[in-house]
This record gives sequence, C-alpha cells and structure tokens, in this order.
Amino acid sequence: MIEIKLKAKEERRLQAGHWWIFSNEIDGLDTSIEPGTLVRVVSHEGKQVGHGYFNPHSLIAVRLLQKGEEDLPQDFVFENLDNAYAYRKEIGVRKYGRMCYGEADRMPGLVVDRYGDILVVDVLTAGMEKLKPQITKALQKIFKPTGIYYKNDSAFRALEGLTNTPEIIGEVPDQVGIEENGVKYIVPLRGGQKTGFYFDQRENRAFLKPYFKDKLVLDLYSYIGSFGITAALAGASQVWGCDSSAAAVECAQKNAELNGVQDTVVFHRDDAERLLSALKKGELPDQPDMVLLDPPAFVKSRKALPQAVGLYVKLVKMALEGLKPGGYLVFSTCSHHISRELFVDIIRQGASKAGRTAALVELRGQAKDHPVLIGMPETEYLHFALIQVK
Repeated sequence: MIEIKLKAKEERRLQAGHWWIFSNEIDGLDTSIEPGTLVRVVSHEGKQVGHGYFNPHSLIAVRLLQKGEEDLPQDFVFENLDNAYAYRKEIGVRKYGRMCYGEADRMPGLVVDRYGDILVVDVLTAGMEKLKPQITKALQKIFKPTGIYYKNDSAFRALEGLTNTPEIIGEVPDQVGIEENGVKYIVPLRGGQKTGFYFDQRENRAFLKPYFKDKLVLDLYSYIGSFGITAALAGASQVWGCDSSAAAVECAQKNAELNGVQDTVVFHRDDAERLLSALKKGELPDQPDMVLLDPPAFVKSRKALPQAVGLYVKLVKMALEGLKPGGYLVFSTCSHHISRELFVDIIRQGASKAGRTAALVELRGQAKDHPVLIGMPETEYLHFALIQVK
C-alpha cells in the first residue's frame, strides 16, 4: 500500500478528532498517484496514523477511513456500513432515514438514504467511486433492497474529477411512499431535491407540533410539504405553503390530500422574498402567527459566505418585521460553513435590523441519524431555531 508521510506535527489535528488531511500537510505530495487510491498515512517520524484514500488534485488530499496502527480490515466497507446501521437501529431509525453519513460513519464521501426497499446513494469522492462495487455488495447484504439508485448529481463530484452519471441497480420507481412521525409522503426520488426527502429535519418537525396548535402558518420553501402538513395535522388553523418549483408544489398538494388536510393546507408556486415583502406591507389576506423559513443552502463555498450571510439576515429581518407580537419564526440553515455561533448572530442581526425584540425559544440541530463528530465541525451543518417576537 502506498505510504503518505505528514509534515512535522501535522498529526495533531487528527489526534484532536478530525478525519481530513489537507494537501499542504503532506511531506512531498506525489501528484502521479491515481485519485481514490487507498493509502497508509504515517507521521513525520514514521509512526502509522491511519488509513484513508488519496486524491492529489483535491485540497482535502486524504480522507481517513480508520485511525491508529492496526491494519485496514479487508472487509472494512461492510463493517463500517453494518456498524452504521446498528447505530440507526439503536436510535429507532430503521425503514426510513439516513443509513450512512460520510465521515461520521467512517465512510467519507458516501451518503445512503433508505426509503423502505429502495436505497438512494450519493457518491461524492473518487475514493468512494473506486469502492462502489464493495459498497453495492455490502448494501445488498445488509438491507436486501429491491433497488439501489446511485444519484450522483452533486457538484462535489466535479471537484473530485467525477462525472454526474446516475446508475440504477435493480428496480427504482420515480416516486416512493414513506412515513415519518405519523405523516405519509410521496417522495420524488429521481426529480427531487437531494436524495428526495430531508430526513435531517425529522426531529425538528416533531418538536414543533405543540406550537402549531390553532396557528395560521406561512411555510416558505415548502418543498413537498413536510413542515406544512405536519402543522395541519398538529392542529394549525390554516397553512399557506409556497415553493419556487412547480413540481414540488404539485407533490406537496398530493401529500396534503394523502393525509386528508387539503382543506387546511394550500400550496402554491411563489417566491419567498416576494411573500415576505407582502407580509411586511400587510398585503397578505391575514397576518400569520408563525413563519417557517427553511431556505436552501446559499453557501456553496467559504468564498460565498459573506454574501450568503447577508441574504439570510435579510430574510430573517423581513420575517420578523411581518410578525405580530407573540408570533413565531422558525429558521434553519443547512451549510457546514455556518457555525452555530454565526447562525445565532444572523438571527441577532436580523432582529436588530427589523427593530424587533426577539427571544430564542430553542436552538436545535440535525436529526440523530446525521451524527456530529466531536472534533470535526464539518459534520454539523443543520442549525434550527424557534424564535418568538416580543
């Protein structure tokens, strides 16, 4: 196995809990090594640090699969995926949810979401692409799916020199039915966002149920209606949902009918900023008691962070301006470039610019099937807040 040697003292960050090695931390970077090659990593003094896979053309040159001085097990792919599923079973996530979350499950660059008998997989790195035959075999053994859909449409693949080429093994329908927190959904697998559904908000949707009672709710960026339908079933008096995607709105309407709340929830295609502007000006038919603000990931890279923060602040400001005293804002961001501290500061800036006094009722994160590694902040990406206007 090819050996990668670190510069002096560069193993300290790994010992503190991180799982990446950057190109400038390597002593004598060999650019001739094929991307995705399994490597043995040693300290500057020659002591084994662990094993991972290497990409000489990426800033993240090595993503570790294992730490320590032991040999990498021959069947590590199966072991890691089986251990990941064992953890999900412990927390009660079996049929629907995230079964593998990259570095947090010692499978960096691999995402596996389960939709009953169907698995949707994102392979994000050259290392995982090379391991795809072993991944397929392990997934088939552990889950016995009727179909595996390698979606492979992430922009991260281009950074790794990979093409966006989907692959289907077995039979995969365009849509699939799932259930979460007692709510039924039709999920678009092939044309949907991410892998089709946002399992990472599962616990936050359940948390909000008591707050929805008798509320008029404005659900922005509603996608296929998970927050809005949860609100209706929890006793909201009326829910207005909007999304810029006509396909998402159509699916949300079907999901409302599926759950028998089509008279309580109205989904339509619209622009979130336009509706927030109308809310501020008092142009909506009624003033909502709660605004759900779950925008897409505006931060695609650290370079885009300042512009994205400005946009998030603007959205929070507009939402708070339109709410009456006692009203609630539910706000989320989904990028690891935004720390929890920065997330709270965005809310603080938005409240200040709106001239409103606001209380942070609760601060939350991603669901437990998206575990956060202590020592690796990149695994914590979802921040969620319930805010009340005073």
